[in-house]
Amino acid sequence: MSGNGTTAGDDPLQTAVWRLRSRACWADAAALLPADTPTASLQRASLLVERCLYTERGWEEAEDALRTAEALAHTDEERGAAACERGQLAYAATLHGVRDRADEARAALGRAAALIPPGGAGRALLDFRRGLLAENLARSPQAARAAYRRAHAGATAQADPLLLSFTWRHLAGLALRDGELAEARHGFAESLRIREELGYLVGTAPALASLADAESEPEASRLREEARRLFRLLGGVPTWLARQLTPPTPGAATA
Repeated sequence: MSGNGTTAGDDPLQTAVWRLRSRACWADAAALLPADTPTASLQRASLLVERCLYTERGWEEAEDALRTAEALAHTDEERGAAACERGQLAYAATLHGVRDRADEARAALGRAAALIPPGGAGRALLDFRRGLLAENLARSPQAARAAYRRAHAGATAQADPLLLSFTWRHLAGLALRDGELAEARHGFAESLRIREELGYLVGTAPALASLADAESEPEASRLREEARRLFRLLGGVPTWLARQLTPPTPGAATA
């Protein structure tokens, strides 16, 4: 989830990985990385886990990459990062109805929390993922908001703009749910701005669609049409966005 390869000072390999990842080419990005070092194996696993969340496929490849990363992890930081990815993969499988792995997701993120100290490099991402579990599996918006705020503060402190784009978006989603339109609009707009600046193309359509939910017409329709264009450009990724972007059936009743 971090923005590797997004700045001019990054090495050519990470720049290439970022460009492929941001255009939904996770397998191609993972293929550029060696599988025999802890850092590279963790990054490969992270890319393939992200592909599962966005495309609802590639589960076995992600499991294989994750097992390799777990086997190569030797420090607490490496073991914590691997556990965080294990939790994210189990969360994605549960969210998409592949298999109920909610208990595994909670246990894995709990292990990660025991290994990654507060303020550690991977703590903000861990807090964000614990927020996802609270919001989407436990249905606890209060716990989700607290976790997202911790993640937001951590991402700010660590200057991780990509993670900030996620925390802005999910905090805004909770604000919209509570009827706080101005707060929601601000958060969604910040998320979109960051993703456009980073060139995170695969995340731009969801950001456009989210902002549309907080806008009035005709701006809402313009944003959704732009989201549909990007969604089609990337071959229908992320898959879960299709439901949000489906135009209403003419004459259908609306809630």
